[in-house]
Amino acid sequence: MFKKIMKSGSRKPSRNDSNDPSTFGFDPPGHHHASNIVVNHSSRPTPQPSSPATKQPPPMHSIEPLPLFRDVPLPERQTLFLRKLQICSFHFDFTDTLKNAREKEIKRQTLLELVDFIQSGTAKISELCQEEMVKMISFNIFRCLPPASHENTGQEPADPEEDEPYLEPAWPHLQLVYELLIRYVVPSDTDTKVAKRYIDHAFVFKLLELFETEDPREREYLKTILHRIYGKFMVHRPFIRKGINNIFYRFVYETERHCGIGELLEILGSIINGFALPMKEEHKLFLIRALIPLHKPKPIAMYHQQLSYCIVQFVEKDYRLADTVIRGLLKFWPVTNCTKEVLFLGELEEVLEATQPVEFQRCMVPLFQQVSRCLSSSHFQVAERSLFLWNNEHIVVLIAQNRGVILPIIFASLEKNTESHWNQAVHGLSSNIKRMFMEMDPELFEECQQEYEEKQAKLKEVEEQRQSRWRRLDEAVEELERVGEDHMITS
Repeated sequence: MFKKIMKSGSRKPSRNDSNDPSTFGFDPPGHHHASNIVVNHSSRPTPQPSSPATKQPPPMHSIEPLPLFRDVPLPERQTLFLRKLQICSFHFDFTDTLKNAREKEIKRQTLLELVDFIQSGTAKISELCQEEMVKMISFNIFRCLPPASHENTGQEPADPEEDEPYLEPAWPHLQLVYELLIRYVVPSDTDTKVAKRYIDHAFVFKLLELFETEDPREREYLKTILHRIYGKFMVHRPFIRKGINNIFYRFVYETERHCGIGELLEILGSIINGFALPMKEEHKLFLIRALIPLHKPKPIAMYHQQLSYCIVQFVEKDYRLADTVIRGLLKFWPVTNCTKEVLFLGELEEVLEATQPVEFQRCMVPLFQQVSRCLSSSHFQVAERSLFLWNNEHIVVLIAQNRGVILPIIFASLEKNTESHWNQAVHGLSSNIKRMFMEMDPELFEECQQEYEEKQAKLKEVEEQRQSRWRRLDEAVEELERVGEDHMITS
């Protein structure tokens, strides 16, 4: 009975214990603890008592320069490492450049020393040092991001391409913290089993949230770090993919504003390239539910290049997805945004280049109905870009194999361009494509020409009948008015 009571008394720490602030960073200056308690994450094994050489030093309440690593004996460097981490856990106000200038410089120099120490690999840092280093990194980089300019003013959000990005004033320190994290995550000699205790799901989740920062320099570091974490920590891969998925959902269906979509898509491009075949159903659903709907938001121009690369990677990996992708593009095809339409036509060409004949035949009718509308667009860039599809040899081969279906769909648009389009380049390209079809299949071309002329004759006849009815109606109205006037005179 006594043994049962003793076992129940030493309970395992709950998951809520991991929310204690002390697990993510050092306490701010002036904050005291009764004792140096190590709070364990619920998924981490209880750490073994550290040796005297790596014992946690007492908390620091002011910043003073510490000796260099090379100036202390090797056994004392781990303790010095921990003390330097404490110096780097002080926060400063960078909006005032003159405030705490000395302390800021000491912290910057200390961060440089830590980066050099980790990079040199002269001594393997203990597990306690790794844990405290990740806490210090978390304490510095995980912060509330400033609101966007339109949130401050209450105005409608402007075009993100025209906005001046907000540059983080604390970047001189943040950059060094990110450099330290990269040098901890990237090296091949980093023990993944130990590191994953500290680079856990909570850390990755907060890292994903930081992609919303407006500072492009920080997003570039985040992209590199998250990509390395994905490659190094197998256990985090599904979590990272799901986290990116959720960011895309929120962007497409709620906010339509996020600064890091392009960087996240760059990471995904590399991830998709490594997918094994046959492709998992999970990955196909990600394409259908997350990537294709990214064509819907207005600021697509900011990330379209990366999105197009990801889409084409899927088609190159599994050619059977071409029909799904093309129909997805047609679903979100812009109606009034000509700039966006030009982007879609460029992506469509890349997808068609990776499309096999069987998949092409499944979607060619709705596809070329849309291409026909683009050919007859009064916006010359849209018409010209759609005509450029015939410059691609693979697409020309696909069209030639199915010319009996495609030419009747687009013939009217080509004919109207050669007859009346205002842009000379569009007029010339349309004439060249007509000549190509004529040489390819003279009989089919003659049939389409005859059918077009018959349709035009019918339309002309219908128009003449309509005009005739209007003339008769006008004459009847005039007659009624004249009769009415004569009646009024006689009365």
